[in-house]
Amino acid sequence: MVAHPDVPALPGSTASRAAAPALPEGRARRGALADTWTPVEGRPVYARVSWDAPLDGALPVVLVHGLVVSSLYMVPVMRHLAPYRRVLAPDLPGFGRSWKPRRVLGVSALADALGAWMGAAGIGRALLVGNSMGCQIAVDVAVRQPELVAGLVLIGPTMDPRDRTLRGEAWRLARALVHEPPALHAIELVDGVRFGVRRLYATARYALNDPIQSKLPLVRQPALVLRGEHDPIVPTAWAEQVAALLPYGRANTVPGAGHAINLDSPAELARVVRPFACAIERGLRTGAHDNAIADGSAHVLRR
Repeated sequence: MVAHPDVPALPGSTASRAAAPALPEGRARRGALADTWTPVEGRPVYARVSWDAPLDGALPVVLVHGLVVSSLYMVPVMRHLAPYRRVLAPDLPGFGRSWKPRRVLGVSALADALGAWMGAAGIGRALLVGNSMGCQIAVDVAVRQPELVAGLVLIGPTMDPRDRTLRGEAWRLARALVHEPPALHAIELVDGVRFGVRRLYATARYALNDPIQSKLPLVRQPALVLRGEHDPIVPTAWAEQVAALLPYGRANTVPGAGHAINLDSPAELARVVRPFACAIERGLRTGAHDNAIADGSAHVLRR
């Protein structure tokens, strides 16, 4: 696992910070989260965001949820990252508290929606951190809208090509529940009611048919692939294959974690994300970001 250098400060950056919502009196700023609604093409998209970006020029982190669930299950890791950088987690259209389009959106359509929301929210280039199907969405954005993505963290990326069937995925999801915290079961129940059975079935079909293997070699950004030790949805062999297909990727296993590392091991995940983001920022500040990717010089990317 990547070591944690406790160096959150980023001196020398002159990048401006987006305005944060006003803080209610008496509430601590650092690590606090806020509810936001952003109109995207006339439709409301909900997101949880950190109250304030504590470091000018710190690379924003955008968390991308998986199937059925919403930004709600990203809150634990958001609280660990928010004191150090701007963190945002949208509910994509059809999910959570955002608007529900009549047409069910596939992976590429959800990636387009994520990119449109990032533009409307004024985020600019960010580190995308996806879980499960959120990894497929993040990869699609990185390939087709590379100007929005500085790097990727893929947590439990789906879909393992060895058994891309609804029955197989349902069986692995059932096994995964054994290792997930009770909080995830409650979140899945609440978000599942909002999501609906019709949308679940159609979105799962889209995810199963998404050709992620053909997209991975096209990703030009640095990427970390993380797998929980007890994740039955993402076998070790598949996580390693994902990293091997990425031109500048690396795979790691988080001990004791399940499929949703962001919920059951948020502190450990934050300890990985923070130095990775700092390594990318160093390249962005010096103008040598592309060279850093090409030669694998960022320490968290060394194989």
